Amino acid sequence: MSAGEQTPIGVVLLNLGGPERVEEVRPFLYNLFSDRLIIRLGPACMQKPLAWLIAKRRAPKSQGYYRQLAGGSPLNRITAAQCQALERELAGHGPFRVEMAMRYWHPLASETIPGLLTQGVRRLVALTLYPHYSIATTGSSLADLRDCLAQQAQEVEMLPIESWPEAPEYIDCLARRINDCLADGGGEVIYSAHSLPVKFIAEGDPYVEHLKKTIALVEAQTVKTGHLCFQSRSGPVEWLSPSTPETITRLARAGCRRMIVVPISFVSDHVETLCEIDLQYQELANGLGAKLIRTPSLNTDPHFIAGLARLVVSACQGQGWA
Repeated sequence: MSAGEQTPIGVVLLNLGGPERVEEVRPFLYNLFSDRLIIRLGPACMQKPLAWLIAKRRAPKSQGYYRQLAGGSPLNRITAAQCQALERELAGHGPFRVEMAMRYWHPLASETIPGLLTQGVRRLVALTLYPHYSIATTGSSLADLRDCLAQQAQEVEMLPIESWPEAPEYIDCLARRINDCLADGGGEVIYSAHSLPVKFIAEGDPYVEHLKKTIALVEAQTVKTGHLCFQSRSGPVEWLSPSTPETITRLARAGCRRMIVVPISFVSDHVETLCEIDLQYQELANGLGAKLIRTPSLNTDPHFIAGLARLVVSACQGQGWA
């Protein structure tokens, strides 16, 4: 297609977002706990007041984590770089405009969409940066984006890409990183995914099923069986198990001295990789006499970006947009 003859197609990368300064942690947590798709805090009328109280109580501890990251999350900066790289990758396929919309911090969908509309975008690809679908992540982001689009004066046709657990480039990137670590000294492979309340899975959320699909394809390339576990629990509900700390402890006590942690549900560096895995879990493993190595996040890996571009182009072709 000729970029000069076509109306631009918007691509919005959906992600969580993160505070970039310590003083932003509390309002970020308030936005997070205000989302009833993640957690229901009593009746709907009490959601925001209770979210305010929880954010106030949890902010000091969370601020400590972000101080270890020089005060803020790098997620927005990395996602912005992914947008730029993806727009360059898509340049040969048409007039694509790539932006990001964060769910709980800036830029929110309500801040991103008007800018795309002023560029003439009337068709929009919503591409999640969560490979594995959950109502608490992609589902919430898409609901928020749809609400935002419904409030615009111009009508916009939206095409969601809700999950991609078997995307070949994503699988290749994970397998290559694991194989590099295995070649450098072997060890047990730990697939660490963000945890979810068990009730989500009981209600039909495909998150764990998607994780298992990814792992099966990765292990076909690494020929190494790993251990699936879950990190980032919070709150008094039943969470997916085993937890990553429990898995590290079990393996170390069984004699494992080298562990390769794969942040399978995170494609970009942020507090869960840089603080939780690199600092907290590393300290745990060291205290148990084991060495912990984390595979590098995908971030702007060219092969990964090419995979995102393939997802966008394929979706547009299927919709008749290209």
